[in-house]
Amino acid sequence: MNPQLDDVVKPRRKLSTYDKYEAHVRLYLTPMLGTKRLESLSVPDVRRFLLQLEKQTTAATAKESHRVLRTALSGACREELITRSVAKLVEPPRATARELSPWSLDETLEFLAAARRDPVYAAFVLAIAMGLRRGEIVGLRWQDIDLENRVLLVRQQVQRRRGVLYNDETKGRRARAVPLPAMCIAPLRWHRMRQRAVYERAGIDWTGTGYVFTTRTGRPIEPRNLHRSFVRVSEAADLRVVRLHDARHGCATLLTAAGVAPRVVMEILGHSQISLTMDVYTHVVQDTQREAISHMDRLLKRRPRLE
Repeated sequence: MNPQLDDVVKPRRKLSTYDKYEAHVRLYLTPMLGTKRLESLSVPDVRRFLLQLEKQTTAATAKESHRVLRTALSGACREELITRSVAKLVEPPRATARELSPWSLDETLEFLAAARRDPVYAAFVLAIAMGLRRGEIVGLRWQDIDLENRVLLVRQQVQRRRGVLYNDETKGRRARAVPLPAMCIAPLRWHRMRQRAVYERAGIDWTGTGYVFTTRTGRPIEPRNLHRSFVRVSEAADLRVVRLHDARHGCATLLTAAGVAPRVVMEILGHSQISLTMDVYTHVVQDTQREAISHMDRLLKRRPRLE
């Protein structure tokens, strides 16, 4: 089989998606299905492939390979190389969702207090208060931030692929304007003042890229270094270590617990589907439902009759 990665996937998908597809083709699809002719590939073939792959790896990996195979066969259908995509007739494996355990409000406040003097404190505040992704934080430019009107425009992210830092589209391929919480203003102003001081010390060695979070020479910081700083501060504060991305989950948890509508949470975080917002934070919604039902219990509780 030839999924025509360069012709079909590369022009239409992001580089990260292309790399993921290429890895699945190279590691799994070609070794395990490569000897099959397109027209002879059957539903049982695909089912056996997925069962075998799930045993060798994980259900999540098998599910992703199913998606890649389905994309490849759909492309072959459009090119009239085959008449149907047998991958569409096979249900993908069910992958167990990762258990989320974001910080509590008290843990979040402890972290912010411990991180106050860190050079990228403003980045941590944006992750926690606005739920920005790591690449979105690193990709921020000063022109994207209006401190006077308290608006932030998320329109790109910075990623490292194949040993190179590059600008990429946002995950949903669309920009979003998000109001800046008041608690973000002072850290961003302080960060801008500090960056200007670094610029003056660097002199001609400074690279004017316009990024908010930079190295000592003005270049964008490494996304993984932002995560490392997050972990370092967490450990120093004797907090349980979570991923920087879990701060994003924590933001949504706090918003949902505060009664913010899921559709609004979805727009703030840049989720592509409302189902993602609801699925990830079901436990918060259930807590809210319990509180609502408790009101019903009080309303319908039979009052004692007066003698």
